[in-house]
Amino acid sequence: MTSSLLVAGIVTGGLLGSFAPAVGQELGNYLDYTLLALITLLFFGVRFGALVQVLGNVRFLAIALVANFVLIPLIGYGVASLFLAPHPLFMVGLIIYFMAPCTDWFLGFTRLVGGNVPLGTALIPINILVQLLLYPLYLQLFTHNLVHIDTSVIGSTLLQWFLLPLVIARIAHQALRLVMSTHHFEVILCQTDRVTPWIIAMLVLQIFAGNVGVLLEHLAVFVWVLLAVFIFFVLTYFLGEGISRLCRLHYPEHALLTMTTAARNAPLMLAVTMTALPGEPLVYAALVIGMLVEFPHLTALRHLLLGARDRFSRHGRAGSVAANS
Repeated sequence: MTSSLLVAGIVTGGLLGSFAPAVGQELGNYLDYTLLALITLLFFGVRFGALVQVLGNVRFLAIALVANFVLIPLIGYGVASLFLAPHPLFMVGLIIYFMAPCTDWFLGFTRLVGGNVPLGTALIPINILVQLLLYPLYLQLFTHNLVHIDTSVIGSTLLQWFLLPLVIARIAHQALRLVMSTHHFEVILCQTDRVTPWIIAMLVLQIFAGNVGVLLEHLAVFVWVLLAVFIFFVLTYFLGEGISRLCRLHYPEHALLTMTTAARNAPLMLAVTMTALPGEPLVYAALVIGMLVEFPHLTALRHLLLGARDRFSRHGRAGSVAANS
């Protein structure tokens, strides 16, 4: 559904920007409001109480943090540099897309493949805090002045745009948790998860409607962006497989590691980047294109992991029969 909404947002925004440019520009003027709504929704759904799950899983946490925030950013930088060096703004967008692990929908896919969902829930607040703290450092480290970066402005901008929505979202989260039953509160969280893709699609529509001319000039580059994202996902899959075997992870943790290293946090990175690097539609476009490839990729991973789980179960049963005989 999310991929379809993104495509609809791109097409609708492009058509409005091309055939009704005044409407497209007017929609672009309301980007800030959509952005604030998205940021608030993302923070509202984070379950910081899940951090207690980490206490008994420090080893896995260390593995996931090294994979997500050391190895994968290096892979992402290499892939983006290889394919997009002649197009530096797209390259910056891809680097930003690659460097941040997902903090929402990867958990749904982890549940579908029988992964360790409680531990995945505990990863969400850790991932969101680490990637926000590392964002200015990684942007400066990996972009090599490809875009103008004022780290002091980035710091103040992130504080202004994210501290207030964070406070509002957490107050609303705790207030509703206190006055509602657990069941009804979980329903609210599920509804939030369902609304978020629509807000993202609206944001994409506004980006394309207000900047369609610039984006159409670089239409041919989109093919290279898609290819780079595909190669990145192939490499991260093999990285997850290699780490799982090297560290001898059980299937639930193996599945969780595969999903958390595969899924990227494009919504939050899009929001952060639009505040930290204003007026850079090509950078935003690279992030949006990454999202288009991500959902088919996660669906393919689901089939691969379910096949691996079935093989693991058959081998386990065969071993038990052999031991009993």
